Amino acid sequence: QVQLVESGGGFVQAGGSLRLSCAASGGTFSSYVMGWFRQAPGKEREFVSAIGRSGRSTVYADSVKGRFTISRNSAKNTVYLQMNSLKPEDTAIYYCAADRYSSNWSKVDEYDYWGQGTQVTVSS
Repeated sequence: QVQLVESGGGFVQAGGSLRLSCAASGGTFSSYVMGWFRQAPGKEREFVSAIGRSGRSTVYADSVKGRFTISRNSAKNTVYLQMNSLKPEDTAIYYCAADRYSSNWSKVDEYDYWGQGTQVTVSS
């Protein structure tokens, strides 16, 4: 059983920055593709970014490309999402996810393990 715990969310003004962290335990971190998703009230869960097992391959949703950066630290079993130039439309609960066998990194149903989420609120 893989456990994922997100942290780093909070309130920020438009144009500001936050860094989210996701700490993994209960599995072999390097065996998993890691993803970030977000969900606003009344909306579907939306792909944000994902990173490969080695950390060298990354993908981003068009809505965050150029503003967000995903990374992972194998020594700390942690994946990060650096969020810059935040906009009010980025407001959502952000979830970390892990998948042992993922072949389509942008699909919600490819991931088996999910964190509890961390709230990000961007004010204008």
